[in-house]
Amino acid sequence: MEAEFFAVDGPLLGERFPLGNAAVRIGSAPSAHIRLMEAEAAREHCTVQFEGGRFHLVDHRSRVGTYVNGMRIARHRLEPGDQVSICETVLIYREDSPAPPSESQQHTLLRACSLLFLTRALATSTGGHRSVFADQIVRLIADMVPCREGAILLGHDADELRAAAVELGQAPLGEWLGRICREGTVADPAAGLVAIALYVRGEIAGVLAVWFPAEEAVHVSHHRDTLSAIGTVAAAALENVRSLERLQAENASLIDRLGGGESGMVGASPAVRKLQRMVARVAPQDTPVLILGESGTGKELVARALHRQSGRAAKPFMAINCAALTETLLESELFGHEKGSFTGAIAQKKGKLEVAQGGTVFLDEIGELPVTLQAKLLRVLQEREFERVGGTHTLKLDIRLLAATNRDLAAEARRGTFREDLFHRLNVVALNVPPLRDRSEDIPALARHFLDLSAARCRRRVAGISPEAERCLMNYSWPGNIRELENAIERAVVLGQSDSLLAEDLPEAVVEAPATPEAPGALHSSLAASKRQAILAAWREAGGVHDRAADLLNLHPNSLRRLIRTLKLRDVLR
Repeated sequence: MEAEFFAVDGPLLGERFPLGNAAVRIGSAPSAHIRLMEAEAAREHCTVQFEGGRFHLVDHRSRVGTYVNGMRIARHRLEPGDQVSICETVLIYREDSPAPPSESQQHTLLRACSLLFLTRALATSTGGHRSVFADQIVRLIADMVPCREGAILLGHDADELRAAAVELGQAPLGEWLGRICREGTVADPAAGLVAIALYVRGEIAGVLAVWFPAEEAVHVSHHRDTLSAIGTVAAAALENVRSLERLQAENASLIDRLGGGESGMVGASPAVRKLQRMVARVAPQDTPVLILGESGTGKELVARALHRQSGRAAKPFMAINCAALTETLLESELFGHEKGSFTGAIAQKKGKLEVAQGGTVFLDEIGELPVTLQAKLLRVLQEREFERVGGTHTLKLDIRLLAATNRDLAAEARRGTFREDLFHRLNVVALNVPPLRDRSEDIPALARHFLDLSAARCRRRVAGISPEAERCLMNYSWPGNIRELENAIERAVVLGQSDSLLAEDLPEAVVEAPATPEAPGALHSSLAASKRQAILAAWREAGGVHDRAADLLNLHPNSLRRLIRTLKLRDVLR
């Protein structure tokens, strides 16, 4: 009986392995008949044996196992179509190999393969390389239809397409473009031309044009159907390219809006400039960094700045909040787990440490890390290797570790609630992020920064912050630091009605904060008193009707309600 394995996925993709009466050894050993390339595969992983007229697959108690049709096996009699999975390698078992294909079958197979390669090529096309995208299509179309020349023009109307035709040296095609845009498809046997309009989201995005030699010109109607199918695939791929370009542009815009230069930190106070200088000095090194600061001061932003300015910037940045997960879940999140290592572990999972290979891992709230995991983390930092939960295979690790906490880890180490050896391993370089009250001169810049972000998210146009609202922001002590400021600005944008952010749009705690000695408290009190008098006068004139009083004050009713609450006029107006 003729039988074979055919690799359909993994490092051996596309290879065929005939099976004979002799045993076929599968594993990572150089002497294996089917040599597996994955590091997790055993040297003698499994064997195919011919017994009783059938092939049997026998696993040699391998650590990662051998799977047939998704089920782990110890021994299995192979049937045609069985799918054998070992690590990343997937093999299909086949019997009685078919006779060599005919010439027509070969031609059909060539067309199918060409279309497959075409779709794969288009799927990997990247924004900013549309010329590569077009060349791939034209080059592969020649494998599918007997054409002598082809071109793809990209444009949104006939004028743009004509300019593209001139640029590509296809100026004669310009006379056809108006008709193509109107009709969608043009097939002219006399000219030997078939042209297909490419549409993206219902709008024209380009034209696919193919010229045929004289002997094929009579078959242009037949070729038109083939090219229409290709045009559909090309249009879908073109849409992906444009979407990727749009996402890249939006990403660049977001990075720019996050601002603050390369560090990403907004502000020009002495405290921030000092922190930025320290980040620039420490970032190029691979040493661990402990980031200290109160909650909401932007410790993760500092960690991302360290990663972005390091030699690992092109690799992953993985952030883990140690306080957000239970001990079991956190261990799996960090180190990953093997299939069956605990209840619910239905498949192998790579941990954040493994996924971040070559990059940076940021452990936020490191002070919340359980003591048992502290010991494992210390070993990882010292040995640069780890094992998945339930696994026995040691994996090498190349990461940079950053940690952050709002606790006094030195005091906790003295009390014994945090391992002292881990503290010293993390505390090679410590960066202190100042609270917002110690950098109050940065509040206006931060407020405008968050105002722009919130206005964009809420699709509102807010021109700026009123002087009175800015005074309220400066008077407040911000115990929640930058996070509290961001939330206050977002709330003001959501609730505000005017073109500027007003004091009454801010939370009551911010508006009612006592003026600091440096602030013009007298002026603030005078403005509040004037507002009270104006509201009381309008209320009396409106006979106590809220909406009418709002009209008299030229305010939105919601804005008047907030003013009444902020100025403590509820009891007076009853």
